[in-house]
Amino acid sequence: MENNNVPKHLYFYSVGLSYKKADAEVRGQFSLDAVAKTRLLEQAKNEGIESLLVTSTCNRTEIYGFAEHPFQLIKLICDNSNGSVDAFQRVGFVYKNQEAINHLFRVGTGLDSQILGDFEIISQIKTSFIHSKSLGLANAFLERLVNAVIQASKRIKTETEISSGATSVSFASVQYILKNVEDISNKNILLFGTGKIGRNTCENLVKHTKNEHITLINRTKDKAEKLAGKLNLIVKDYSELHLELQKADVVVVATGAQNPTVDKAILNLKKPLLILDLSIPKNVHENVEELEGVTLIHMDYLSQLTDETLENRKLHIPAAEAIIEEIKEEFVIWMKGRKFAPTINALKEKLNAIKASELDFQSKKIADFNEEQAEIISNRIIQKITTHFANHLKDDDTMVDESIEWIEKVFKIKAS
Repeated sequence: MENNNVPKHLYFYSVGLSYKKADAEVRGQFSLDAVAKTRLLEQAKNEGIESLLVTSTCNRTEIYGFAEHPFQLIKLICDNSNGSVDAFQRVGFVYKNQEAINHLFRVGTGLDSQILGDFEIISQIKTSFIHSKSLGLANAFLERLVNAVIQASKRIKTETEISSGATSVSFASVQYILKNVEDISNKNILLFGTGKIGRNTCENLVKHTKNEHITLINRTKDKAEKLAGKLNLIVKDYSELHLELQKADVVVVATGAQNPTVDKAILNLKKPLLILDLSIPKNVHENVEELEGVTLIHMDYLSQLTDETLENRKLHIPAAEAIIEEIKEEFVIWMKGRKFAPTINALKEKLNAIKASELDFQSKKIADFNEEQAEIISNRIIQKITTHFANHLKDDDTMVDESIEWIEKVFKIKAS
């Protein structure tokens, strides 16, 4: 028998991979840039998938959506990235229905972030949802779920201290530089790439190093100039990258390129060089470590650097989880109501049809039949009956799908 909203053979899945099991190199293989995300969504639409959310950050690549089988979603990721199904099976995850809902709540509220309490992911989820909706790939379920996650994220950020203290990959990179580079205020720092992580790192560098020798390079020069204008920094053309690398004492690479942009071939060094690669996929080739005096640090290492701030944040996890449970419960109630509401409406229509037939029969049979009074009484009875059924379907112990099927079978109704 047909269900009323999502056909019974469709399930809500979350499939993907993250820093928890996949290292930076593997995450790089599965990363999706803006073009790949659009291509993936269009492929999903062509393959009949009705609702889908795609996120791809330096820490994770994930899909949330409805499918008959999770492989439909895994295939979408693999078709539009450099990742393989075999690699996915080794490091990927699949969550179904309630587990998938739980996972999105934890991701969107920073509890699943590589650095606890990092809320940058929620803005990416918002952007991804807008993208899906613009392509007609966001049903009412997904919209309500994303809004619930956004609400939970806002409340956790304002009602707990789980994001207190400055801690992020960009902040951790600056802390590493401060601890490992002497006289940093007088060193030459080169920042290559001015995306979100690059911008955050640059702001932290200016704030904490008091360095006036920071140079920015970006493939698109006007983006670097816009950032430099705010912070009073130097901007160089992308064509001068190899020259600026020679001058630098510290290089921070945070580009969105799909292949390494810095390798030992372009390094002609005459002094020690510290390189921090904050990119996914990796943008600094490991062969730079073959050069004497080069130290290469990747973001995964920086993310492991725990300090007092992170330990303090862990104390607020129970409060954050309580907020999630409260909002998730509201969502589940809405979800159940959405699931059985068409059946209750169909039941009400069936009972009203029986009522109309019976009142018509009795009005012809009984002299002085008070149809108005009978209408009032029968309407109240119908309301009480449908309320009983609705309360049964709302109960946590109720097998909703089975109960809906039973009601539709007994009353010979079909929900629209």
